[in-house]
Amino acid sequence: MKALLEALQPGEKDWDLAQAIDPARLPAHIAIIMDGNGRWAGRRFLPRVAGHKAGIGPVRTAVETCARLGVKVLTLYAFSVENWKRPRAEVETLWRLLRYYLKQELPELQKNDIRLQAIGRLDALPAQVRRELDAAVDATSANRGLLVNLAINYGGRAEIVDAVNSILEMARLDGSIQTLKIDEDLIATCLYTASCPDPDLLIRTSGEMRISNFLLWQIAYSELYVTDTLWPDFTRTDLLQALLEYQKRDRRYGGLSGAGVDTEAKSAEESLLASLRPS
Repeated sequence: MKALLEALQPGEKDWDLAQAIDPARLPAHIAIIMDGNGRWAGRRFLPRVAGHKAGIGPVRTAVETCARLGVKVLTLYAFSVENWKRPRAEVETLWRLLRYYLKQELPELQKNDIRLQAIGRLDALPAQVRRELDAAVDATSANRGLLVNLAINYGGRAEIVDAVNSILEMARLDGSIQTLKIDEDLIATCLYTASCPDPDLLIRTSGEMRISNFLLWQIAYSELYVTDTLWPDFTRTDLLQALLEYQKRDRRYGGLSGAGVDTEAKSAEESLLASLRPS
């Protein structure tokens, strides 16, 4: 939090928002569905690729802000397994923009001790993209600050399928296939994000009320925050507002919380039992 405040000016809006955030209750892992690039471009009568290019700035802002806040993990939904259905020219532009981002941002990632990781079916990426992505991941592998997961050629269902197939292959190799028992813990250890805590906060831009096949397993108990802001317009202010909203939530994970819960539950149980007794 101190690092963020040092980058702000007292009295400006982001300073006031940052001052209101409780550093003890920050999410360890934030995931973002970066949606709205095409609509942003369309509203300006520009080609869709202009929206994708404009979306690079908010990526930089989100990464920098999370690093300064002390967030542990930031996962960005960059390209889904379904995105291959888009026009070839648009897909090729996305790969060029990814390569540009890696080249431009690698010095900043190193300077700020940020580690880059890619998750998804990476074998399907164009060879040059894969080489440059692997090089950036390797170059930052020793960094110990914020972990940035780029979800590329990613799908939540595909991830679960890959996890199960990985489990079956391991069992086949060690001869335990006949006695194999799959449980939640085993699946979790075989997900792309096995080394990360599950997201505490999932942010979606553009106002769409769906999760678009993103981290289906991991977001079981994530807090969801949807903003109408299109991704190219997403600012540090928007991120800080999402964090303040997150800190208002009462995270119960299917249970109960709050003072007097046990007494309240016992009283309710006694009332219910009384109503069931024969008169």
